Amino acid sequence: MIDKSLLKAAIDEELANTDGFLVGLNITPDNRITVEIDSPTGVDIDECVRLTRAIESRFDRDADDYELEVGSAGLTAPFRVRGQYEKNVGNDVALLTADGRKLYGRLLSVGDGEGMDFPFTVAVEEKVKEPGRKRPVIVERELTFRPADVKSISYDIKFK
Repeated sequence: MIDKSLLKAAIDEELANTDGFLVGLNITPDNRITVEIDSPTGVDIDECVRLTRAIESRFDRDADDYELEVGSAGLTAPFRVRGQYEKNVGNDVALLTADGRKLYGRLLSVGDGEGMDFPFTVAVEEKVKEPGRKRPVIVERELTFRPADVKSISYDIKFK
């Protein structure tokens, strides 16, 4: 079986001179390897092919008998690494809070922190009933969370 830490180190080395970053790495017991990457500028097929060839040049298929799949992180998949948060600053997001609220808003900022312990701020619109008014008004509020405070956050696709 391929050593996951050696594979991760090889992938990190290959992505070091690019704007890409590793989102997910999975190796099953029968040596099926799935690598998910992302980038602020997006991931094209050429980048996936380049990374596939780099991995294949370092890990002998005959010796390890593995199946390899390299692809981009899904557009609607939940964010799993800090780079995905940073990439989506300014974009619409959907998040499910730890207490079960579903919120839609715009990711405003990502703060400093170690690993997955950092604050991020989302602007959400809420309907508020103001005294003396017949109809509620829409107010934008900025809410700050940490990844541990939400069950999931993902890019919110809207078709107009």
